[in-house]
Amino acid sequence: MIIQCVIIDDEPLARECIANYIREIDFLKLVGEGNNPVQLIELMEHQEIDLIFLDIQMPVMNGIEFLKITNQRPSVILTTAFPNYALEGFELDVMDYLLKPITFNRFFKAVKKVWEFKQVQDASANKTSKASDIDYFFVKNDKTYEKIYVKDILYVEAMQNYIAFHTVDGKRHLALITMKQAEENLQGNNFIRVHKSFIIAVDKIKSIADNKINIASMQIPIGRNYKAQLMEIVQKNRF
Repeated sequence: MIIQCVIIDDEPLARECIANYIREIDFLKLVGEGNNPVQLIELMEHQEIDLIFLDIQMPVMNGIEFLKITNQRPSVILTTAFPNYALEGFELDVMDYLLKPITFNRFFKAVKKVWEFKQVQDASANKTSKASDIDYFFVKNDKTYEKIYVKDILYVEAMQNYIAFHTVDGKRHLALITMKQAEENLQGNNFIRVHKSFIIAVDKIKSIADNKINIASMQIPIGRNYKAQLMEIVQKNRF
């Protein structure tokens, strides 16, 4: 995985230092430079960027101002001679904060953090993509392997050492797996965890009232820790 970087700093020597460090690391690639965030906005329109090395004190607009007005942006590492901006920078979700003069060891530690974060992101995206491609799966019940179509699942219920897949034909299919495994395998297929003991198919919901979800003839409780995520989905799909 290659991380495409840009450097935004009004000091030519600072840009040169970071550019030299980037060339020493095989998973980094320098794709652009600029001396203020306005140039960065132009670069982002024409170039795929994964990581910004962003100075704070610059003409036209400083780095903190840019972060405050930009929601959708690549990962950011702040590079500055002013330590008093550190807290504000982290509150704006920067990956790291490098104080000038920047040593190579400290630089490498910061970019390795970004690389590890990107690895986790890619793995999660791949898992979701694979899960969303699943049409059916088999569960072992005693000596029998039962085929279950994902589209037929109403909800999943934890039952002591087993998991029960409840389907539209009124059947209950038991599997010796954990709720966490069921949740991970169904991720990306329109399923959501709504209680420590229940995962539901969102498109099978009939109604929601009094902290309960009505699916088929079943009333499923909504756990306090899961309600916000469920209601966010409901709000996105209401008239």
